[in-house]
Amino acid sequence: MRTNVLRDTSVFIIAGEASGDMHAAAFMQAMRNLRPSVVFHGIGGPAMEEAGLVSIFPSSELSVVGLVEVVSRASAIFRAYRKTVAALRKLSPRLLVLVDFPEFNLIVARQAKRLGIPVFYYISPQVWAWREGRVKKIRRLVDEMAVILPFEEDFYKRRGMAVHYVGHPLMDVVRATRKPGEFAREHGLDPGRAIVGLLPGSRAGEVSRILPVMLDAAGIMAGRSPAPQFILPVAPTLGKEIFAPFLAGRSIRPLLVETGRYDVMAASDLLFLASGTVTLEAAILAIPAIVTYRVSPVTFFLGRWFIKVPHVSLVNLIAGREVVPEVLQKDATPERLAGEGLALLEDRERRDAMCDELRKVRDALGGPGAACRAAGLALRFLS
Repeated sequence: MRTNVLRDTSVFIIAGEASGDMHAAAFMQAMRNLRPSVVFHGIGGPAMEEAGLVSIFPSSELSVVGLVEVVSRASAIFRAYRKTVAALRKLSPRLLVLVDFPEFNLIVARQAKRLGIPVFYYISPQVWAWREGRVKKIRRLVDEMAVILPFEEDFYKRRGMAVHYVGHPLMDVVRATRKPGEFAREHGLDPGRAIVGLLPGSRAGEVSRILPVMLDAAGIMAGRSPAPQFILPVAPTLGKEIFAPFLAGRSIRPLLVETGRYDVMAASDLLFLASGTVTLEAAILAIPAIVTYRVSPVTFFLGRWFIKVPHVSLVNLIAGREVVPEVLQKDATPERLAGEGLALLEDRERRDAMCDELRKVRDALGGPGAACRAAGLALRFLS
């Protein structure tokens, strides 16, 4: 009897990225609020563990971006896969919940189906952007999906899938706790000078590729009068020490802030952003931004053949047009970034127009409660 009770409340959940860890943790908490007896095993990060995950493998060892970059983590990915399959066989959970991270998660989903475990996907793989053929695999392996971008529901419905748009989970978490002037005073910043936030990504590889360009651009912008001030929030997945080699010997020393990332963003007049979820955070806060990204040349070459969308940033994809400038790969030079940044800082009318467009994107993301709505859908599999 005890084994049956455990299985009836057992959920296996996998999230392999920092943002996935945060959203999965909120999903777990929402599910627990609706059914306190649920027990979670799986792969995740610190937020999921704090929410009660019994972790079998740390997600930090799996987080990579790019086709080439995956090779460096192949051994860790294979170990995680073996442990996951063994755990699924041993625990026989009532439900497998997958959060984004498609390359790994879809392989696990195949094993779950062979074991008779239903599969619920929360936060869609971006198959609408590239390798659309994966939809056939998803339709075969996934019982139901909860998607968080407004155009995804129609995309999957047209391809015969059980899918629900639940809104974006960032609507529950992205908010500043301090007014910009208050934040500036607390950190010794001059409220009379522009503040530029530098957000080069949440992974060490992203930082090494993107931060030097941002810092070089900051150095160029600092030559203008009055010189902007630069702040660099430390992503929770990184330590402050990771920035030391990139800052050594530079005359530009951005203010490092280890807490209150949304306060940093809200206090900024302009943001330099690595492409990713952070672009939606900027939209929710309605802060003007420039998006940039760099991957290895081989990954970029291959991506050009497979990626089918006209923009890389989620803000522009949702808007259906370029709201924020995208400066990518070989075009992501310090001179180009600095030029785009100075043009925005010096053109208040253009910044105001961008803020209006960002608010429209925010309105399309739905109201708060995405994790709660997704949890309610998932709990039907435990009934």
